[in-house]
Amino acid sequence: MKNRTFAVALSAVLSTAFIATAQADKLDDIIGSGKLRCAVTLDFPPMGSRDESNKPVGFDVDYCNDLAKILGVDAEIVETPFPDRIPALVSGRADVIVASTSDTLERAKTVGLSHPYFAFQMVVLTRSDTGINKYEDLKGKPVGNTSGTFEAIALEKDQKSWGTGSFRAYQSQNDTILAVAQGHIDATVVTNTVAAATLKSGKYKNLKVAGDAPYVIDYVSLGAKRNEYGLINYLNLFVNQQVRTGRYKELFVKWVGTEIPPTDLTVPHVYY
Repeated sequence: MKNRTFAVALSAVLSTAFIATAQADKLDDIIGSGKLRCAVTLDFPPMGSRDESNKPVGFDVDYCNDLAKILGVDAEIVETPFPDRIPALVSGRADVIVASTSDTLERAKTVGLSHPYFAFQMVVLTRSDTGINKYEDLKGKPVGNTSGTFEAIALEKDQKSWGTGSFRAYQSQNDTILAVAQGHIDATVVTNTVAAATLKSGKYKNLKVAGDAPYVIDYVSLGAKRNEYGLINYLNLFVNQQVRTGRYKELFVKWVGTEIPPTDLTVPHVYY
Protein backbone atom coordinates (compact mmCIF):
# COMPACT_ATOMS: atom_id res chain seq x y z
CA MET A 1 0.00 0.00 0.00
CA LYS A 2 2.89 2.29 0.90
CA ASN A 3 4.56 1.58 -2.45
CA ARG A 4 1.36 2.37 -4.29
CA THR A 5 0.93 5.64 -2.35
CA PHE A 6 4.54 6.56 -3.09
CA ALA A 7 4.06 5.78 -6.80
CA VAL A 8 0.96 7.96 -6.98
CA ALA A 9 2.74 10.80 -5.20
CA LEU A 10 5.79 10.50 -7.45
CA SER A 11 3.57 10.46 -10.52
CA ALA A 12 1.87 13.66 -9.35
CA VAL A 13 5.22 15.37 -8.78
CA LEU A 14 6.55 14.32 -12.18
CA SER A 15 3.33 15.41 -13.88
CA THR A 16 3.55 18.83 -12.24
CA ALA A 17 7.18 19.16 -13.28
CA PHE A 18 6.31 18.11 -16.83
CA ILE A 19 3.50 20.66 -17.05
CA ALA A 20 5.76 23.43 -15.73
CA THR A 21 8.41 22.50 -18.27
CA ALA A 22 5.89 22.35 -21.08
CA GLN A 23 4.52 25.77 -20.16
CA ALA A 24 7.93 27.44 -19.99
CA ASP A 25 8.90 29.17 -23.22
CA LYS A 26 11.44 31.58 -24.64
CA LEU A 27 9.95 34.52 -22.77
CA ASP A 28 10.74 32.77 -19.47
CA ASP A 29 14.23 31.91 -20.73
CA ILE A 30 14.97 35.52 -21.66
CA ILE A 31 13.79 36.84 -18.30
CA GLY A 32 15.72 34.13 -16.48
CA SER A 33 18.93 34.79 -18.40
CA GLY A 34 18.81 38.54 -17.77
CA LYS A 35 19.59 39.24 -21.42
CA LEU A 36 17.63 39.92 -24.62
CA ARG A 37 19.58 39.29 -27.83
CA CYS A 38 18.14 41.23 -30.76
CA ALA A 39 19.11 40.54 -34.37
CA VAL A 40 19.43 44.05 -35.84
CA THR A 41 20.64 45.16 -39.27
CA LEU A 42 23.14 47.99 -38.88
CA ASP A 43 23.51 49.18 -42.48
CA PHE A 44 19.93 50.36 -42.81
CA PRO A 45 19.70 53.93 -41.46
CA PRO A 46 17.74 55.36 -39.79
CA MET A 47 16.47 51.97 -38.56
CA GLY A 48 19.92 50.63 -37.72
CA SER A 49 23.48 51.91 -38.16
CA ARG A 50 26.61 52.82 -36.20
CA ASP A 51 27.53 56.28 -34.95
CA GLU A 52 30.94 57.97 -35.00
CA SER A 53 32.07 55.90 -32.00
CA ASN A 54 30.90 52.66 -33.68
CA LYS A 55 27.96 52.34 -31.29
CA PRO A 56 24.75 50.77 -32.69
CA VAL A 57 22.02 53.40 -33.10
CA GLY A 58 18.67 53.74 -34.81
CA PHE A 59 14.95 53.11 -34.50
CA ASP A 60 15.36 49.32 -34.31
CA VAL A 61 18.16 49.63 -31.75
CA ASP A 62 15.99 51.83 -29.53
CA TYR A 63 13.06 49.44 -30.03
CA CYS A 64 15.19 46.53 -28.81
CA ASN A 65 16.36 48.57 -25.83
CA ASP A 66 12.75 49.47 -24.98
CA LEU A 67 11.71 45.82 -25.06
CA ALA A 68 14.63 44.78 -22.88
CA LYS A 69 13.88 47.54 -20.36
CA ILE A 70 10.25 46.45 -20.01
CA LEU A 71 11.36 42.83 -19.57
CA GLY A 72 13.84 43.93 -16.90
CA VAL A 73 16.86 42.56 -18.76
CA ASP A 74 19.92 43.88 -20.60
CA ALA A 75 19.78 44.33 -24.37
CA GLU A 76 22.43 42.82 -26.64
CA ILE A 77 22.50 43.96 -30.27
CA VAL A 78 23.49 41.10 -32.56
CA GLU A 79 24.56 42.71 -35.84
CA THR A 80 22.80 40.76 -38.57
CA PRO A 81 22.84 41.38 -42.34
CA PHE A 82 19.46 41.18 -44.06
CA PRO A 83 19.96 37.65 -45.49
CA ASP A 84 21.03 36.34 -42.07
CA ARG A 85 18.08 37.53 -39.99
CA ILE A 86 16.09 34.30 -39.95
CA PRO A 87 19.17 32.03 -39.73
CA ALA A 88 20.35 34.03 -36.68
CA LEU A 89 17.02 33.39 -34.96
CA VAL A 90 16.65 29.74 -35.96
CA SER A 91 20.24 28.90 -34.96
CA GLY A 92 19.80 30.47 -31.54
CA ARG A 93 22.23 33.36 -31.98
CA ALA A 94 19.38 35.80 -31.35
CA ASP A 95 16.18 35.67 -29.31
CA VAL A 96 14.11 38.03 -31.45
CA ILE A 97 14.45 39.78 -34.79
CA VAL A 98 14.20 43.58 -34.59
CA ALA A 99 15.40 44.31 -38.11
CA SER A 100 12.63 45.80 -40.26
CA THR A 101 11.47 42.36 -41.40
CA SER A 102 8.57 42.35 -43.85
CA ASP A 103 5.64 40.23 -42.68
CA THR A 104 5.45 37.96 -45.72
CA LEU A 105 3.56 34.68 -45.76
CA GLU A 106 6.71 32.94 -46.97
CA ARG A 107 8.67 34.09 -43.91
CA ALA A 108 5.78 33.08 -41.66
CA LYS A 109 6.38 29.46 -42.70
CA THR A 110 9.64 29.62 -40.77
CA VAL A 111 9.27 32.25 -38.02
CA GLY A 112 6.51 33.80 -35.96
CA LEU A 113 5.82 37.46 -36.79
CA SER A 114 4.25 40.09 -34.57
CA HIS A 115 1.77 42.80 -35.48
CA PRO A 116 3.44 45.49 -37.64
CA TYR A 117 5.63 47.93 -35.74
CA PHE A 118 6.68 50.10 -38.73
CA ALA A 119 5.50 50.74 -42.30
CA PHE A 120 7.58 51.75 -45.32
CA GLN A 121 6.77 53.36 -48.66
CA MET A 122 9.15 52.42 -51.49
CA VAL A 123 10.91 54.91 -53.78
CA VAL A 124 13.29 54.73 -56.74
CA LEU A 125 16.90 55.74 -56.03
CA THR A 126 19.04 56.51 -59.06
CA ARG A 127 21.81 58.78 -60.35
CA SER A 128 21.07 62.16 -61.85
CA ASP A 129 22.53 61.09 -65.24
CA THR A 130 20.47 57.95 -65.94
CA GLY A 131 17.40 59.60 -67.43
CA ILE A 132 15.25 57.74 -64.89
CA ASN A 133 12.45 59.93 -63.55
CA LYS A 134 9.82 57.35 -62.58
CA TYR A 135 9.50 53.65 -61.86
CA GLU A 136 8.47 52.77 -65.42
CA ASP A 137 11.81 54.14 -66.64
CA LEU A 138 13.57 51.17 -65.03
CA LYS A 139 12.54 48.93 -67.92
CA GLY A 140 15.59 47.88 -69.88
CA LYS A 141 18.00 49.24 -67.28
CA PRO A 142 20.48 47.38 -65.07
CA VAL A 143 18.96 47.40 -61.58
CA GLY A 144 19.68 45.69 -58.30
CA ASN A 145 18.81 45.41 -54.64
CA THR A 146 19.73 43.96 -51.27
CA SER A 147 19.28 40.20 -51.18
CA GLY A 148 16.35 38.91 -49.14
CA THR A 149 14.50 42.22 -48.78
CA PHE A 150 10.88 42.92 -49.68
CA GLU A 151 11.92 45.47 -52.31
CA ALA A 152 14.49 43.12 -53.86
CA ILE A 153 11.89 40.40 -54.36
CA ALA A 154 9.41 42.87 -55.90
CA LEU A 155 11.96 44.55 -58.18
CA GLU A 156 13.45 41.29 -59.45
CA LYS A 157 9.96 39.96 -60.18
CA ASP A 158 9.14 43.05 -62.25
CA GLN A 159 12.48 42.95 -64.08
CA LYS A 160 11.84 39.36 -65.12
CA SER A 161 8.33 40.21 -66.31
CA TRP A 162 9.72 43.05 -68.45
CA GLY A 163 12.04 40.59 -70.18
CA THR A 164 14.70 43.25 -70.59
CA GLY A 165 17.44 44.82 -68.53
CA SER A 166 19.20 42.96 -65.72
CA PHE A 167 19.04 42.44 -61.97
CA ARG A 168 21.92 42.07 -59.50
CA ALA A 169 21.67 41.11 -55.82
CA TYR A 170 23.90 42.58 -53.11
CA GLN A 171 24.61 41.49 -49.56
CA SER A 172 24.01 44.81 -47.85
CA GLN A 173 22.14 48.07 -48.26
CA ASN A 174 25.44 49.96 -48.40
CA ASP A 175 26.67 47.73 -51.23
CA THR A 176 23.47 48.35 -53.18
CA ILE A 177 23.60 52.14 -52.82
CA LEU A 178 27.32 52.18 -53.67
CA ALA A 179 26.60 50.12 -56.81
CA VAL A 180 24.13 52.79 -57.98
CA ALA A 181 26.50 55.66 -57.16
CA GLN A 182 29.43 54.00 -58.97
CA GLY A 183 27.40 53.05 -62.04
CA HIS A 184 27.40 49.25 -61.64
CA ILE A 185 23.60 49.45 -61.79
CA ASP A 186 21.41 52.39 -62.77
CA ALA A 187 18.87 52.27 -60.00
CA THR A 188 17.44 50.47 -57.02
CA VAL A 189 14.28 50.64 -54.91
CA VAL A 190 14.65 51.56 -51.24
CA THR A 191 12.42 52.67 -48.41
CA ASN A 192 11.57 56.34 -48.15
CA THR A 193 13.49 56.41 -44.87
CA VAL A 194 16.68 55.00 -46.42
CA ALA A 195 16.45 57.40 -49.35
CA ALA A 196 16.06 60.39 -47.02
CA ALA A 197 18.97 59.29 -44.83
CA THR A 198 21.19 58.61 -47.87
CA LEU A 199 20.62 62.02 -49.44
CA LYS A 200 20.90 63.76 -46.07
CA SER A 201 24.30 62.16 -45.41
CA GLY A 202 25.86 64.11 -48.29
CA LYS A 203 28.05 61.13 -49.26
CA TYR A 204 26.45 60.66 -52.66
CA LYS A 205 26.10 63.98 -54.49
CA ASN A 206 24.97 62.30 -57.72
CA LEU A 207 21.97 60.40 -56.33
CA LYS A 208 18.31 61.41 -56.45
CA VAL A 209 14.85 60.04 -55.72
CA ALA A 210 12.87 59.38 -58.90
CA GLY A 211 9.33 58.92 -57.61
CA ASP A 212 7.50 56.17 -55.74
CA ALA A 213 7.67 52.48 -56.55
CA PRO A 214 4.20 50.97 -57.15
CA TYR A 215 4.51 48.41 -54.37
CA VAL A 216 2.15 47.68 -51.54
CA ILE A 217 3.02 49.27 -48.20
CA ASP A 218 5.81 47.29 -46.57
CA TYR A 219 4.67 46.44 -43.04
CA VAL A 220 7.46 45.04 -40.89
CA SER A 221 7.27 42.89 -37.78
CA LEU A 222 9.25 41.61 -34.84
CA GLY A 223 10.21 37.98 -35.23
CA ALA A 224 10.48 34.99 -32.89
CA LYS A 225 10.64 31.25 -33.37
CA ARG A 226 7.36 30.05 -34.78
CA ASN A 227 6.41 27.84 -31.84
CA GLU A 228 7.16 30.43 -29.14
CA TYR A 229 3.54 31.51 -28.64
CA GLY A 230 4.10 33.14 -25.27
CA LEU A 231 6.88 35.35 -26.62
CA ILE A 232 4.94 36.21 -29.78
CA ASN A 233 1.89 37.21 -27.71
CA TYR A 234 4.11 39.41 -25.58
CA LEU A 235 5.65 41.04 -28.66
CA ASN A 236 2.18 41.84 -30.00
CA LEU A 237 1.22 43.54 -26.76
CA PHE A 238 4.55 45.38 -26.68
CA VAL A 239 3.96 46.83 -30.16
CA ASN A 240 0.48 47.86 -29.05
CA GLN A 241 1.83 49.54 -25.92
CA GLN A 242 4.56 51.39 -27.86
CA VAL A 243 1.83 53.06 -29.93
CA ARG A 244 -0.59 53.69 -27.05
CA THR A 245 2.03 55.32 -24.84
CA GLY A 246 3.32 57.59 -27.61
CA ARG A 247 6.75 55.95 -27.67
CA TYR A 248 6.36 54.86 -31.31
CA LYS A 249 5.66 58.46 -32.32
CA GLU A 250 8.61 59.68 -30.26
CA LEU A 251 11.01 57.25 -31.96
CA PHE A 252 9.59 58.01 -35.40
CA VAL A 253 10.19 61.74 -35.00
CA LYS A 254 13.63 61.13 -33.49
CA TRP A 255 14.95 58.90 -36.26
CA VAL A 256 12.93 59.74 -39.37
CA GLY A 257 12.69 63.45 -38.61
CA THR A 258 9.04 63.90 -39.54
CA GLU A 259 5.66 63.33 -37.99
CA ILE A 260 4.05 59.94 -38.54
CA PRO A 261 2.66 59.87 -42.12
CA PRO A 262 -0.93 58.97 -43.03
CA THR A 263 0.38 55.48 -43.80
CA ASP A 264 0.33 54.23 -40.23
CA LEU A 265 0.49 50.75 -38.72
CA THR A 266 -3.14 49.86 -39.37
CA VAL A 267 -4.48 47.81 -42.25
CA PRO A 268 -8.10 48.76 -43.00
CA HIS A 269 -10.54 46.06 -41.85
CA VAL A 270 -7.68 43.99 -40.37
CA TYR A 271 -5.64 45.97 -37.81
CA TYR A 272 -7.46 48.75 -35.98
